[in-house]
Amino acid sequence: MNELKQLHNQFINGQWRDGSSDRKMENRNPFDNELLATYHAASKEDLDQAYETAKEAQKSWEKTNPIVQREVFEKAHQYIENNHEKIVEVIIDEIGGTRLKAEFEIGLVINMIKEASTFPFRMNGQILPSPTDGKENRVYRVPLGVVGIISPFNFPFFLSMKSVAPALGAGNGVVLKPHEDTPITGGTMIAKIFEEAGLPKGLLNVVTTEIAEIGDNFVEHPIPRSISFTGSTKVGRHIGKVAGENLKEVHLELGGNSALVVLDDADIDLAVSAAVFSRFTHQGQICMSANRLIVHEKVYDEFVEKFVEKVSRLTTGDPKNSNTIIGPLINERQVQNTVQLIEEGIKEGAKPIIRGNVNGNIVEPVVFDEVKRDMKLAKAELFAPVVSIMKVSNDQEILEIANDTSYGLSGAIHTQDIERGAELAKEMDTGMIHINDGTINDEPNVAFGGMKNSGVSRLNGDWSLDAFTTTKWISVQHTRKQFPYS
Repeated sequence: MNELKQLHNQFINGQWRDGSSDRKMENRNPFDNELLATYHAASKEDLDQAYETAKEAQKSWEKTNPIVQREVFEKAHQYIENNHEKIVEVIIDEIGGTRLKAEFEIGLVINMIKEASTFPFRMNGQILPSPTDGKENRVYRVPLGVVGIISPFNFPFFLSMKSVAPALGAGNGVVLKPHEDTPITGGTMIAKIFEEAGLPKGLLNVVTTEIAEIGDNFVEHPIPRSISFTGSTKVGRHIGKVAGENLKEVHLELGGNSALVVLDDADIDLAVSAAVFSRFTHQGQICMSANRLIVHEKVYDEFVEKFVEKVSRLTTGDPKNSNTIIGPLINERQVQNTVQLIEEGIKEGAKPIIRGNVNGNIVEPVVFDEVKRDMKLAKAELFAPVVSIMKVSNDQEILEIANDTSYGLSGAIHTQDIERGAELAKEMDTGMIHINDGTINDEPNVAFGGMKNSGVSRLNGDWSLDAFTTTKWISVQHTRKQFPYS
């Protein structure tokens, strides 16, 4: 029996219990629509208790010896290793992720926990000189207090842990609200991991609920000093507005419309492999996925031929099958949005050189040729196994098309001239870009984040440490100071 699949309750003040709302929520398998569980949503009162208990528990956690803090993360890592197969099973059943996706996500989580385990030993301060005689300036790095975290449905285990582990490692309390479609993988499973690792009671709380139940209270609540949100640009913009009105720090990792560029001197086989991985991993439900493949006209035909051949061999279906590459989208709403986008693309004149079928929540690959930069296909975030190929004739045209988007999260450039690629990368309006690689990259010690409508702030490594701490200036006047009047 997989006990992780039974984690349907709220986790508040170290207690597993039902939410106090009358609203019932369903958790369904996106592949076969099997009902995994029903449970009561958390109410505003539950949320308030979660924040209050996190605030109280944080006071002693901040003062805990860093060696003891680090041991919690080491035990969390070990728990994941010991329960690897059970976690894979949850990711497959709740998210519709394939085994390949599950293994990839677990690896990211482990690396993030290892990075966060170093944070208790990186709370360094400074002693700075003063223009006043006899004065010493001490600058301390201190936790913010309590951090509120809202995670999405696509990589919920990792994208929750990406903020949860660093926030805890920096000495904060945490309240986590996972997406309603992934309450276990993005929320209660993380609570279980840290509970088993010995995290103090009340320090991490998980509330599973809907915005219709709690409104803006998660962000407006007076206790959290920082809100970390990963999700759509539309929702992120609203959260940023509410957080700003309440003078809270905010970290937003939002949508993307990433371009993978293939120059005329590229290794075409490598570029094709990178493009397939960058578009179709987890059904394209990744903010960094390559929506647009921008290919130089000199290698266009060769690239398209090899790309289509490789995409045609991708297997779709039940994510429990170890051979499946493309599983289901998360829900019917996402499928309907995808179908509508495909139909609009055809009406605008884009040519589907591959057009797979739609079976339930399974959308088979769709590859568009003859896509123009003003089409919706080129403008929208394609959160599905749908991709646009665009032909260009020179580097200037590449930059114009790549930058002709309101997003700016990730990107990739394929070329054998590294410096040419690097110079192009500097001119692309995106927070991250990778040469001779895919668009999907996330490393625990390197700044992660986007530009424009793709987000605000950076996470990972020192940037997460900065995000979840603040500085406090304490000065000491060692000699008697003379004031201008008494």
